[in-house]
Amino acid sequence: MALGIASCVKEGITMNLQDKRLRILIIGALVVAGIVAFRVITNIMARNEEARNSRQGRSAVVTAAYPKRETITPKFRFSGTLDPVWQADVAAKVDGRIEKVLVQEGQAVEAGQALLVLEQVDTAAGVMNARGSYLDAKTNFEKARMDVQRYEELYKRGAVSKEALDNMRFALENARGKLDAAQGNLNSAESDLGGTTVTTPRAGVIQKRYYQEGYYAKVGTALFNIADISTLLAKIDIPEGYVNSVAVGGEVEFTIPSMSGENKKVKGTITRISPVAVQPARTFEAEVTVDNSNNRLRGGMYAEALITAIPKANTLTIPMTAISMRDDQRTCYVIEDGKAVRKVLTTGYIGENLVEVLSGVSEKDHVITGGLNKVREGADVKVSEKGLANE
Repeated sequence: MALGIASCVKEGITMNLQDKRLRILIIGALVVAGIVAFRVITNIMARNEEARNSRQGRSAVVTAAYPKRETITPKFRFSGTLDPVWQADVAAKVDGRIEKVLVQEGQAVEAGQALLVLEQVDTAAGVMNARGSYLDAKTNFEKARMDVQRYEELYKRGAVSKEALDNMRFALENARGKLDAAQGNLNSAESDLGGTTVTTPRAGVIQKRYYQEGYYAKVGTALFNIADISTLLAKIDIPEGYVNSVAVGGEVEFTIPSMSGENKKVKGTITRISPVAVQPARTFEAEVTVDNSNNRLRGGMYAEALITAIPKANTLTIPMTAISMRDDQRTCYVIEDGKAVRKVLTTGYIGENLVEVLSGVSEKDHVITGGLNKVREGADVKVSEKGLANE
Protein backbone atom coordinates (compact mmCIF):
# COMPACT_ATOMS: atom_id res chain seq x y z
CA MET A 1 0.00 0.00 0.00
CA ALA A 2 2.87 2.37 0.83
CA LEU A 3 4.34 1.66 -2.59
CA GLY A 4 1.03 2.58 -4.33
CA ILE A 5 0.82 5.92 -2.54
CA ALA A 6 4.40 6.75 -3.50
CA SER A 7 3.66 5.92 -7.15
CA CYS A 8 0.63 8.25 -7.27
CA VAL A 9 2.61 11.13 -5.76
CA LYS A 10 5.34 10.66 -8.34
CA GLU A 11 2.84 10.72 -11.25
CA GLY A 12 1.21 13.93 -9.92
CA ILE A 13 4.57 15.70 -9.72
CA THR A 14 5.33 14.67 -13.33
CA MET A 15 1.95 16.06 -14.61
CA ASN A 16 2.47 19.40 -12.84
CA LEU A 17 5.88 19.75 -14.45
CA GLN A 18 4.39 19.05 -17.90
CA ASP A 19 1.59 21.64 -17.41
CA LYS A 20 4.13 24.27 -16.40
CA ARG A 21 6.24 23.58 -19.50
CA LEU A 22 3.15 23.84 -21.75
CA ARG A 23 2.15 27.18 -20.21
CA ILE A 24 5.69 28.46 -20.65
CA LEU A 25 5.67 27.44 -24.33
CA ILE A 26 2.31 29.14 -24.97
CA ILE A 27 3.41 32.34 -23.26
CA GLY A 28 6.65 32.34 -25.24
CA ALA A 29 4.80 31.87 -28.54
CA LEU A 30 2.44 34.76 -27.75
CA VAL A 31 5.36 37.03 -26.90
CA VAL A 32 7.12 36.19 -30.17
CA ALA A 33 3.89 36.77 -32.19
CA GLY A 34 3.38 40.13 -30.50
CA ILE A 35 6.92 41.21 -31.31
CA VAL A 36 6.50 40.20 -34.98
CA ALA A 37 3.13 42.00 -35.30
CA PHE A 38 4.56 45.13 -33.69
CA ARG A 39 7.44 45.19 -36.16
CA VAL A 40 5.13 44.64 -39.17
CA ILE A 41 2.80 47.46 -38.12
CA THR A 42 5.75 49.72 -37.43
CA ASN A 43 7.19 49.04 -40.90
CA ILE A 44 3.84 49.73 -42.61
CA MET A 45 3.40 53.02 -40.77
CA ALA A 46 6.94 54.02 -41.63
CA ARG A 47 6.40 53.30 -45.32
CA ASN A 48 3.12 55.24 -45.41
CA GLU A 49 4.79 58.16 -43.75
CA GLU A 50 7.64 57.95 -46.21
CA ALA A 51 5.16 57.90 -49.13
CA ARG A 52 3.35 60.95 -47.76
CA ASN A 53 6.59 62.76 -47.30
CA SER A 54 7.69 61.88 -50.83
CA ARG A 55 4.44 63.26 -52.28
CA GLN A 56 4.72 66.51 -50.41
CA GLY A 57 6.24 69.19 -52.54
CA ARG A 58 5.78 67.15 -55.77
CA SER A 59 2.99 68.17 -58.26
CA ALA A 60 1.49 66.17 -61.10
CA VAL A 61 2.44 67.71 -64.46
CA VAL A 62 -0.62 68.05 -66.71
CA THR A 63 -1.86 69.92 -69.77
CA ALA A 64 -4.84 72.23 -69.44
CA ALA A 65 -7.02 74.58 -71.48
CA TYR A 66 -10.02 76.85 -71.06
CA PRO A 67 -13.39 75.83 -72.54
CA LYS A 68 -14.15 77.42 -75.91
CA ARG A 69 -17.33 78.72 -77.49
CA GLU A 70 -17.71 77.75 -81.12
CA THR A 71 -20.19 76.68 -83.77
CA ILE A 72 -20.44 72.90 -84.04
CA THR A 73 -22.19 70.71 -86.60
CA PRO A 74 -23.12 67.47 -84.83
CA LYS A 75 -22.84 64.27 -86.84
CA PHE A 76 -24.48 61.10 -85.60
CA ARG A 77 -23.67 57.59 -86.76
CA PHE A 78 -26.27 54.86 -86.76
CA SER A 79 -26.92 51.59 -88.54
CA GLY A 80 -30.08 50.20 -90.09
CA THR A 81 -31.66 48.31 -92.97
CA LEU A 82 -32.90 49.75 -96.27
CA ASP A 83 -36.35 48.19 -96.58
CA PRO A 84 -38.90 48.60 -99.41
CA VAL A 85 -41.24 51.52 -98.87
CA TRP A 86 -44.13 49.08 -99.49
CA GLN A 87 -44.23 45.30 -99.39
CA ALA A 88 -47.22 42.98 -99.09
CA ASP A 89 -48.61 39.54 -99.80
CA VAL A 90 -51.32 39.49 -102.49
CA ALA A 91 -54.08 36.95 -101.82
CA ALA A 92 -57.12 35.56 -103.56
CA LYS A 93 -60.51 37.03 -102.57
CA VAL A 94 -62.45 33.95 -103.73
CA ASP A 95 -61.89 30.21 -103.70
CA GLY A 96 -60.74 28.64 -106.96
CA ARG A 97 -58.21 26.52 -108.79
CA ILE A 98 -55.32 28.43 -110.35
CA GLU A 99 -55.86 28.25 -114.09
CA LYS A 100 -53.07 30.48 -115.35
CA VAL A 101 -50.12 32.35 -113.80
CA LEU A 102 -49.34 35.52 -115.75
CA VAL A 103 -46.15 36.79 -114.06
CA GLN A 104 -42.84 35.41 -112.81
CA GLU A 105 -40.53 36.18 -109.89
CA GLY A 106 -38.40 39.28 -110.42
CA GLN A 107 -40.85 40.78 -112.91
CA ALA A 108 -41.86 44.42 -112.53
CA VAL A 109 -45.62 45.02 -112.48
CA GLU A 110 -47.85 48.08 -112.64
CA ALA A 111 -50.72 48.91 -110.31
CA GLY A 112 -53.84 46.95 -111.33
CA GLN A 113 -51.94 44.47 -113.50
CA ALA A 114 -53.31 40.92 -113.61
CA LEU A 115 -51.12 38.36 -111.85
CA LEU A 116 -53.07 35.12 -112.27
CA VAL A 117 -56.50 33.81 -113.25
CA LEU A 118 -58.63 31.32 -111.29
CA GLU A 119 -61.16 28.96 -112.88
CA GLN A 120 -64.35 30.91 -113.65
CA VAL A 121 -66.93 28.19 -114.36
CA ASP A 122 -68.61 28.25 -110.96
CA THR A 123 -68.41 32.00 -110.48
CA ALA A 124 -69.70 32.69 -114.00
CA ALA A 125 -72.66 30.40 -113.30
CA GLY A 126 -73.27 32.26 -110.07
CA VAL A 127 -73.40 35.54 -111.99
CA MET A 128 -75.93 34.13 -114.47
CA ASN A 129 -78.13 32.86 -111.64
CA ALA A 130 -77.96 36.17 -109.80
CA ARG A 131 -78.71 38.10 -112.99
CA GLY A 132 -81.81 35.96 -113.61
CA SER A 133 -83.07 36.57 -110.05
CA TYR A 134 -82.46 40.27 -110.51
CA LEU A 135 -84.45 40.42 -113.77
CA ASP A 136 -87.31 38.51 -112.15
CA ALA A 137 -87.35 40.89 -109.18
CA LYS A 138 -87.22 43.89 -111.53
CA THR A 139 -90.18 42.58 -113.49
CA ASN A 140 -92.23 42.08 -110.31
CA PHE A 141 -91.31 45.56 -109.15
CA GLU A 142 -92.44 47.15 -112.43
CA LYS A 143 -95.73 45.23 -112.30
CA ALA A 144 -96.33 46.32 -108.70
CA ARG A 145 -95.59 49.95 -109.62
CA MET A 146 -98.07 49.87 -112.50
CA ASP A 147 -100.69 48.22 -110.26
CA VAL A 148 -100.35 51.05 -107.75
CA GLN A 149 -100.81 53.67 -110.49
CA ARG A 150 -103.95 51.90 -111.79
CA TYR A 151 -105.45 51.49 -108.29
CA GLU A 152 -104.86 55.16 -107.53
CA GLU A 153 -106.94 56.12 -110.61
CA LEU A 154 -109.66 53.67 -109.64
CA TYR A 155 -109.69 54.97 -106.08
CA LYS A 156 -110.21 58.53 -107.34
CA ARG A 157 -113.29 57.32 -109.22
CA GLY A 158 -114.54 55.39 -106.22
CA ALA A 159 -114.16 52.06 -107.97
CA VAL A 160 -111.92 50.50 -105.30
CA SER A 161 -111.61 50.84 -101.58
CA LYS A 162 -108.82 52.55 -99.63
CA GLU A 163 -107.81 49.14 -98.24
CA ALA A 164 -107.31 47.72 -101.74
CA LEU A 165 -105.08 50.69 -102.68
CA ASP A 166 -103.02 50.28 -99.50
CA ASN A 167 -102.51 46.60 -100.26
CA MET A 168 -101.13 47.50 -103.69
CA ARG A 169 -98.78 50.01 -102.14
CA PHE A 170 -97.52 47.41 -99.64
CA ALA A 171 -96.95 44.99 -102.51
CA LEU A 172 -94.90 47.66 -104.31
CA GLU A 173 -92.62 48.21 -101.28
CA ASN A 174 -92.19 44.45 -100.93
CA ALA A 175 -91.21 44.21 -104.60
CA ARG A 176 -88.79 47.12 -104.16
CA GLY A 177 -87.06 45.30 -101.29
CA LYS A 178 -86.72 42.10 -103.29
CA LEU A 179 -85.30 44.07 -106.21
CA ASP A 180 -82.66 45.66 -103.93
CA ALA A 181 -81.73 42.23 -102.53
CA ALA A 182 -81.43 40.82 -106.03
CA GLN A 183 -79.26 43.76 -107.05
CA GLY A 184 -76.99 43.10 -104.07
CA ASN A 185 -76.66 39.42 -104.92
CA LEU A 186 -75.84 40.29 -108.53
CA ASN A 187 -73.17 42.78 -107.44
CA SER A 188 -71.63 40.18 -105.11
CA ALA A 189 -71.60 37.53 -107.84
CA GLU A 190 -70.01 39.93 -110.32
CA SER A 191 -67.40 40.88 -107.68
CA ASP A 192 -66.59 37.19 -107.16
CA LEU A 193 -66.20 36.78 -110.92
CA GLY A 194 -63.87 39.76 -110.99
CA GLY A 195 -61.96 38.25 -108.06
CA THR A 196 -60.97 35.28 -110.19
CA THR A 197 -58.45 37.60 -111.80
CA VAL A 198 -55.93 38.49 -109.08
CA THR A 199 -54.34 41.93 -109.57
CA THR A 200 -51.68 43.93 -107.74
CA PRO A 201 -52.89 46.97 -105.78
CA ARG A 202 -49.60 48.80 -106.33
CA ALA A 203 -46.64 48.87 -108.68
CA GLY A 204 -43.61 46.87 -107.64
CA VAL A 205 -41.50 43.79 -108.26
CA ILE A 206 -42.63 40.18 -107.78
CA GLN A 207 -40.45 39.00 -104.90
CA LYS A 208 -42.04 35.57 -104.47
CA ARG A 209 -44.56 33.42 -106.29
CA TYR A 210 -45.90 30.80 -103.92
CA TYR A 211 -47.94 28.47 -106.20
CA GLN A 212 -48.16 27.15 -109.76
CA GLU A 213 -51.14 26.30 -112.00
CA GLY A 214 -53.44 23.63 -110.59
CA TYR A 215 -53.24 24.67 -106.95
CA TYR A 216 -56.63 25.25 -105.31
CA ALA A 217 -56.44 28.64 -103.63
CA LYS A 218 -58.66 29.44 -100.67
CA VAL A 219 -59.81 32.93 -99.72
CA GLY A 220 -56.92 34.81 -98.07
CA THR A 221 -54.23 32.45 -99.36
CA ALA A 222 -51.06 34.46 -100.14
CA LEU A 223 -50.18 33.91 -103.81
CA PHE A 224 -47.45 36.52 -104.41
CA ASN A 225 -45.20 38.79 -102.41
CA ILE A 226 -44.72 42.16 -104.07
CA ALA A 227 -42.38 44.97 -103.02
CA ASP A 228 -42.05 48.54 -104.23
CA ILE A 229 -38.30 49.21 -104.17
CA SER A 230 -38.40 52.45 -106.17
CA THR A 231 -38.02 54.10 -102.77
CA LEU A 232 -36.23 52.48 -99.85
CA LEU A 233 -36.92 53.29 -96.24
CA ALA A 234 -34.63 53.12 -93.22
CA LYS A 235 -35.87 53.47 -89.66
CA ILE A 236 -33.37 54.93 -87.20
CA ASP A 237 -33.74 55.29 -83.43
CA ILE A 238 -32.46 58.71 -82.35
CA PRO A 239 -31.61 59.15 -78.64
CA GLU A 240 -33.51 61.76 -76.69
CA GLY A 241 -30.45 63.97 -76.30
CA TYR A 242 -29.97 64.21 -80.07
CA VAL A 243 -33.53 64.50 -81.39
CA ASN A 244 -33.61 68.33 -81.22
CA SER A 245 -30.51 68.46 -83.41
CA VAL A 246 -32.17 66.85 -86.44
CA ALA A 247 -35.19 67.89 -88.48
CA VAL A 248 -37.44 66.64 -91.28
CA GLY A 249 -35.71 67.37 -94.57
CA GLY A 250 -32.25 66.79 -93.15
CA GLU A 251 -29.73 64.92 -95.24
CA VAL A 252 -28.43 61.47 -94.36
CA GLU A 253 -25.44 59.80 -95.95
CA PHE A 254 -25.54 56.02 -96.14
CA THR A 255 -22.58 53.72 -96.58
CA ILE A 256 -23.42 50.23 -97.80
CA PRO A 257 -20.57 47.83 -96.90
CA SER A 258 -21.74 45.12 -99.30
CA MET A 259 -21.38 47.39 -102.34
CA SER A 260 -18.34 48.95 -103.95
CA GLY A 261 -17.36 51.98 -105.98
CA GLU A 262 -19.85 54.78 -106.50
CA ASN A 263 -22.74 52.59 -105.37
CA LYS A 264 -21.26 52.34 -101.87
CA LYS A 265 -22.43 55.86 -100.94
CA VAL A 266 -26.07 56.93 -101.22
CA LYS A 267 -28.00 59.94 -100.00
CA GLY A 268 -31.23 59.91 -98.03
CA THR A 269 -33.67 62.44 -96.61
CA ILE A 270 -35.39 62.46 -93.22
CA THR A 271 -39.12 62.37 -94.01
CA ARG A 272 -40.60 61.76 -90.55
CA ILE A 273 -39.61 61.97 -86.90
CA SER A 274 -41.90 60.34 -84.35
CA PRO A 275 -43.41 62.86 -81.90
CA VAL A 276 -43.49 60.24 -79.13
CA ALA A 277 -40.50 58.45 -77.59
CA VAL A 278 -40.20 54.67 -77.58
CA GLN A 279 -40.00 53.42 -73.98
CA PRO A 280 -37.96 52.45 -72.06
CA ALA A 281 -35.07 53.38 -74.36
CA ARG A 282 -36.44 56.94 -74.77
CA THR A 283 -35.55 57.05 -78.46
CA PHE A 284 -37.42 58.69 -81.31
CA GLU A 285 -37.97 56.78 -84.54
CA ALA A 286 -36.92 58.66 -87.67
CA GLU A 287 -37.79 57.51 -91.18
CA VAL A 288 -35.23 58.17 -93.90
CA THR A 289 -36.15 57.64 -97.57
CA VAL A 290 -33.67 56.81 -100.33
CA ASP A 291 -34.50 57.27 -104.01
CA ASN A 292 -33.97 53.96 -105.83
CA SER A 293 -35.72 54.72 -109.10
CA ASN A 294 -32.68 53.33 -110.97
CA ASN A 295 -33.01 50.02 -109.03
CA ARG A 296 -29.31 49.91 -108.18
CA LEU A 297 -30.09 48.99 -104.55
CA ARG A 298 -31.91 45.97 -103.17
CA GLY A 299 -34.38 45.89 -100.33
CA GLY A 300 -33.10 44.65 -96.99
CA MET A 301 -29.51 45.85 -97.43
CA TYR A 302 -27.56 46.72 -94.28
CA ALA A 303 -26.38 50.34 -94.22
CA GLU A 304 -24.44 52.66 -91.93
CA ALA A 305 -25.93 56.14 -91.64
CA LEU A 306 -24.25 59.48 -91.00
CA ILE A 307 -26.72 62.23 -90.05
CA THR A 308 -25.55 65.82 -90.29
CA ALA A 309 -27.52 67.77 -87.70
CA ILE A 310 -28.47 71.43 -87.46
CA PRO A 311 -25.38 73.60 -86.67
CA LYS A 312 -25.30 74.90 -83.10
CA ALA A 313 -23.74 78.33 -82.56
CA ASN A 314 -22.04 79.66 -79.41
CA THR A 315 -21.60 76.17 -77.97
CA LEU A 316 -19.31 75.64 -74.97
CA THR A 317 -16.90 72.78 -75.70
CA ILE A 318 -13.95 70.98 -74.11
CA PRO A 319 -11.66 68.31 -75.59
CA MET A 320 -12.78 64.74 -75.23
CA THR A 321 -9.48 63.97 -73.51
CA ALA A 322 -10.66 66.02 -70.53
CA ILE A 323 -13.52 63.60 -69.75
CA SER A 324 -13.29 60.90 -67.10
CA MET A 325 -16.10 58.61 -65.95
CA ARG A 326 -17.01 58.17 -62.29
CA ASP A 327 -20.14 56.41 -61.01
CA ASP A 328 -21.62 56.52 -64.54
CA GLN A 329 -21.20 60.30 -64.62
CA ARG A 330 -19.06 62.33 -67.00
CA THR A 331 -16.63 64.45 -65.01
CA CYS A 332 -13.54 66.56 -65.52
CA TYR A 333 -10.88 68.19 -63.36
CA VAL A 334 -10.34 71.94 -63.11
CA ILE A 335 -7.38 73.66 -61.49
CA GLU A 336 -8.23 75.79 -58.46
CA ASP A 337 -5.39 77.26 -56.37
CA GLY A 338 -2.97 74.75 -57.86
CA LYS A 339 -5.09 71.73 -56.95
CA ALA A 340 -7.27 69.39 -59.01
CA VAL A 341 -10.99 69.72 -58.32
CA ARG A 342 -13.49 67.28 -59.85
CA LYS A 343 -16.57 68.70 -61.61
CA VAL A 344 -19.65 66.71 -62.66
CA LEU A 345 -20.75 67.63 -66.19
CA THR A 346 -24.01 67.68 -68.08
CA THR A 347 -23.08 67.07 -71.71
CA GLY A 348 -24.78 67.24 -75.07
CA TYR A 349 -23.19 66.22 -78.36
CA ILE A 350 -20.01 64.16 -78.18
CA GLY A 351 -17.96 63.56 -81.29
CA GLU A 352 -15.00 64.61 -83.42
CA ASN A 353 -12.77 64.90 -80.34
CA LEU A 354 -14.97 67.46 -78.59
CA VAL A 355 -17.72 67.46 -75.98
CA GLU A 356 -20.61 69.92 -75.76
CA VAL A 357 -20.88 71.10 -72.13
CA LEU A 358 -24.34 72.11 -70.97
CA SER A 359 -23.39 72.66 -67.31
CA GLY A 360 -20.61 71.92 -64.84
CA VAL A 361 -17.84 74.26 -66.01
CA SER A 362 -17.58 77.74 -67.53
CA GLU A 363 -15.18 79.57 -69.81
CA LYS A 364 -13.23 80.74 -66.74
CA ASP A 365 -12.42 77.21 -65.53
CA HIS A 366 -8.94 75.87 -66.28
CA VAL A 367 -9.76 72.32 -67.38
CA ILE A 368 -7.13 69.57 -67.25
CA THR A 369 -6.95 68.01 -70.72
CA GLY A 370 -4.00 65.64 -70.38
CA GLY A 371 -2.31 63.58 -67.69
CA LEU A 372 -5.52 62.51 -66.01
CA ASN A 373 -3.94 59.21 -64.98
CA LYS A 374 -1.70 61.16 -62.57
CA VAL A 375 -4.48 63.28 -61.07
CA ARG A 376 -6.59 62.65 -57.98
CA GLU A 377 -9.12 64.84 -56.18
CA GLY A 378 -7.24 67.55 -54.28
CA ALA A 379 -3.83 66.65 -55.75
CA ASP A 380 -1.29 69.37 -56.49
CA VAL A 381 -0.97 69.93 -60.23
CA LYS A 382 1.30 71.92 -62.46
CA VAL A 383 0.57 72.86 -66.07
CA SER A 384 3.36 71.88 -68.45
CA GLU A 385 4.91 74.33 -70.87
CA LYS A 386 3.18 72.42 -73.67
CA GLY A 387 -0.15 72.97 -71.99
CA LEU A 388 0.53 76.70 -71.64
CA ALA A 389 1.48 76.94 -75.30
CA ASN A 390 -1.84 75.42 -76.37
CA GLU A 391 -3.94 77.96 -74.51
